[in-house]
Amino acid sequence: MPNIGGQYTALGDTFLENLQGLTATKIYRTDALRQEEMNRQSERFRRITMKVLTMQLNSITIMDLIAYGGAAVGMIVAVVRFRAGCMDLAGCLTILLLAADFFLPMRLLGSYFHIAMNGMAASDKIFKLLDLLEPVRGGRAIPGAGDIHVKNLSFGYTAERGILHGVDMDFPAGSFTAIVGESGCGKSTLAALLMGRLTGYTGDVTVGGVPLSEIEADSLMDAITYVSHKSWLFRGTVRESLLMARPDADDAAMWDALRRANLADFLQGEGGLDTAIGENGANLSGGQCQRLALARALLHDSPVYIFDEATSNIDVESENDIMAQILVLAKEKTVLLISHRLANVRGADRIYVLDGGRVAESGTHDALLAAGGEYAKLWHAQQELERFAKGEVPA
Repeated sequence: MPNIGGQYTALGDTFLENLQGLTATKIYRTDALRQEEMNRQSERFRRITMKVLTMQLNSITIMDLIAYGGAAVGMIVAVVRFRAGCMDLAGCLTILLLAADFFLPMRLLGSYFHIAMNGMAASDKIFKLLDLLEPVRGGRAIPGAGDIHVKNLSFGYTAERGILHGVDMDFPAGSFTAIVGESGCGKSTLAALLMGRLTGYTGDVTVGGVPLSEIEADSLMDAITYVSHKSWLFRGTVRESLLMARPDADDAAMWDALRRANLADFLQGEGGLDTAIGENGANLSGGQCQRLALARALLHDSPVYIFDEATSNIDVESENDIMAQILVLAKEKTVLLISHRLANVRGADRIYVLDGGRVAESGTHDALLAAGGEYAKLWHAQQELERFAKGEVPA
């Protein structure tokens, strides 16, 4: 039997993907190709649907014959038995009335055919998800804030694709550490490893002296807060979004976090904590979304914070507000800042420069500039680009 449920789901997924990527499709003028692909899937779905409908029509015909034929046979038998004197009038009428009700429900099976097929396709996906094995993690808790040590860490998404190679890093408790490097050098991969989202690495990673693989997941999440450039905001209200970080937070604590993120004034002019948020903050600007994500992170109040390009692709004002709060936070917590913009990491206690998945150099901003290595090259290139953007360098 054709898998109409799976085809229907695949068609819906393709339509949603095309809708979400409409801007990119228009920019690169690939709308004709996407339309052609959509037409092919639609035609494939139509053909499968017609086959299924043909089968359904044949099955309905058979079920009609059984239902109506069975009812008719029951009525005939009842009348014949009544005329033969083997049954009284009450019994004959009872059989006549029940004959249709006994066979006709079989006909309803056809109307549930499509629903059943779609339900089977959906249930297959659900059961595959439920059958996934959860990664086995240790049950140890992190004793206090603790240092984070990375020694000889190597990781690759596949055996042929190595991302990190023999990385050694130290993040002392209460320190402000930055990781910089060109795109694709492994910065975000390192952050994902520290958060426990990636496994299969070699080397040693310890948090508070406890190997990362032995730390209980809840303890790790309580100890480390991660803020990326695309932190997700769920549909609901500002209050509901903030309560994700601390369910027992009162209004005063939430307003304090919003003030620190420089978002309180805007929300006071809207609906306050009950201001509605669209899916992924669709009704907010990029800078407002990031500041709300920062407020949620501040409310979590963990010993360690990882900011992974948290100021990427937002307006300058929001970037300055977020960086100002990160610098304040760095005086109280252990902060790990991953940034493509080197001006944001000047105040770090130590800066690690990744190049091709390896630590090329490390030190303070001034020491790395004096060394004239990879960091100095990146710094001078960015400074020249920013001067050019300001019109200070002739084209």
